[in-house]
Amino acid sequence: MKKKVQLVLGSGGARGLAHIGVIESLEKDGYEICEVVGCSMGAVVGGLYCAGFLGEYKDWLATLTRSNVFSLVDFTFNSRGFVKGEKIWTIIAKITGDQQIENLKIPFTAVATDMLHMEEVHYQSGDLFTALRASISIPGVFTPIINNHTVLVDGGVLNPLPIGLIKKREDCITVAVNINGKNEPLAAKEEAREKSKNWLQKYWNNGNKNDVPKISFFDLMNTSYDFTQDRLTELTIAHYQPDLVVEIPRNACGTFDFHKSAHLITMGKKAYENTKNKLPASNKASA
Repeated sequence: MKKKVQLVLGSGGARGLAHIGVIESLEKDGYEICEVVGCSMGAVVGGLYCAGFLGEYKDWLATLTRSNVFSLVDFTFNSRGFVKGEKIWTIIAKITGDQQIENLKIPFTAVATDMLHMEEVHYQSGDLFTALRASISIPGVFTPIINNHTVLVDGGVLNPLPIGLIKKREDCITVAVNINGKNEPLAAKEEAREKSKNWLQKYWNNGNKNDVPKISFFDLMNTSYDFTQDRLTELTIAHYQPDLVVEIPRNACGTFDFHKSAHLITMGKKAYENTKNKLPASNKASA
């Protein structure tokens, strides 16, 4: 008999493609995924999986190069964000057609944040693409969704790894995939390149703490957002204690490195393989 999994997929830009590798590995090991809760890219991957189109999405990702990823970024001069996101969603809509969350093959929840009311929004019914677009709207990057007197942005603002939305079932294990894990060691050449870009690293490596580092607004905003997500995730995992936590290092790739899908999917598989032995024998799927 197959073991069942309630799966939680966290936020983190292109690193979220590692979720695909985790899903494929769970299925390969004989698990049945019976519920998915996702935030940001976790919502995108989880929603497409629950709708039955993850394979088609993966095939499309394999066609991406660095240059055509850039061509899909539809810039806009808008005070609420500089990317509209319409080009990408048009392509995804062609893959899946119209989808209603309540009709998906597997129960699914996407998490967004209502900025006006300072609360989470949990999409468990209605239009799938509205839910995914809201969930992935990184503040200051993607323009938010304005809907029914709400301003909806990335669910990671309040809940980057929404384990608490899972109602634990006795016949299931809970697997959470955190794609904002600790940085992995880099090769010497990569490390030098990263340090040249990382204002925080350069500041702390400079013996004189009285020096003020030169930082851009984007550096400051992005790093602050990362710190907040990391702490929220750490507290969430400690409080809810899922049966298995699979972690993908934060420095696996950049936010928009979707052309690295093959590498990231493989990374997700390896991370799962390196972690699954932490499950008690009673929670492991039988062949």
